[in-house]
Amino acid sequence: MGHNMRGLPLLLLLIVGVSGVYSGHSLKYYRTGISVQGDGLPLYTSVGYVDGVEITLYSSDVGRTVPVAPWMHKVEDPDYWERNTKIGISSEAVYRRSVKELKTRFNQTGGFHSYQVMYGCELRDDGSIRTYDQDGYDGKDFTALDTERGFYYPLTDQAQASVQKWNSPEARVGERKKIFLETECIDWLRKYLEYGKEELQRRVRPEVKVSDQNVNGVRKLHCQVYGFYPRDVDVNWQKNGLDVPSYEAKHVLPNSDGTYQIRVTMEVPPDDRDGYSCHVDHASLDQTLTVKWEPQSSSNMLWIVIGVPAGVIVIAAVVIIWKKLAKKTNYTATNTSD
Repeated sequence: MGHNMRGLPLLLLLIVGVSGVYSGHSLKYYRTGISVQGDGLPLYTSVGYVDGVEITLYSSDVGRTVPVAPWMHKVEDPDYWERNTKIGISSEAVYRRSVKELKTRFNQTGGFHSYQVMYGCELRDDGSIRTYDQDGYDGKDFTALDTERGFYYPLTDQAQASVQKWNSPEARVGERKKIFLETECIDWLRKYLEYGKEELQRRVRPEVKVSDQNVNGVRKLHCQVYGFYPRDVDVNWQKNGLDVPSYEAKHVLPNSDGTYQIRVTMEVPPDDRDGYSCHVDHASLDQTLTVKWEPQSSSNMLWIVIGVPAGVIVIAAVVIIWKKLAKKTNYTATNTSD
């Protein structure tokens, strides 16, 4: 399976996710089971990420868990890869059964159907943690874990049976998952951060370019922020110190050198030319970076996307494939190696 497919869940979230900035690190796993193999998608995949960097992959096509990030070869546990391969094989069987069971529960026969899970943990710089476990079926939310109380709640009528089983005194799946996410997940996140510290714990300051463009008589202001790491960033336009809504959703995109970029656009009246500025908050900055817009009297400036040919091509391919999947199912998904 090609790299484009391995990165599908994360890249989709990069495309639709809203940007934000916080100081910390995350370990997330995305699992996907589908009913019919096609469009290059294996029947089952499990992909692990640390701070948005792909670290491990298991797919039904390969049948074993393999390292993706080069520094994952530093893992000292001699049984790590064999143990995670066994987990992958076991999970693959569970997901295949789950897809069949859910098809029956939703009164479906043939066609393309998907069951997807995301779970993981975050470790903030202040020592606090955050955990999550969500799943979905055919593009719609299915269940989610209450990480405070350790039980699952249904997000659709068809999820009632699953939730009752998981929350039963005999199973107590939610309680066990809560403990796992708060302990083992955080422990592994700390280990991965040490293995990949040269990449994961670096801080790269963003570059900011502000420009304007006239489109059919409408003036658009662009704030292009690029070359920053880690991914989380907050970018917004202000007029005379007050926030102004952006024209487009805020999409953080990867650069080919491992950094990220984002463009935030807003519209202004043609005769409104004063007091606009772009404000950027990022972990690499001691204080908010502010760049004022200076109206151009000559021809429109063109915003420049720096260093992204490979990233954009990958994302374009993923979007096309995901749209095919979406047409068949109508979801975005959300599960760490357990």
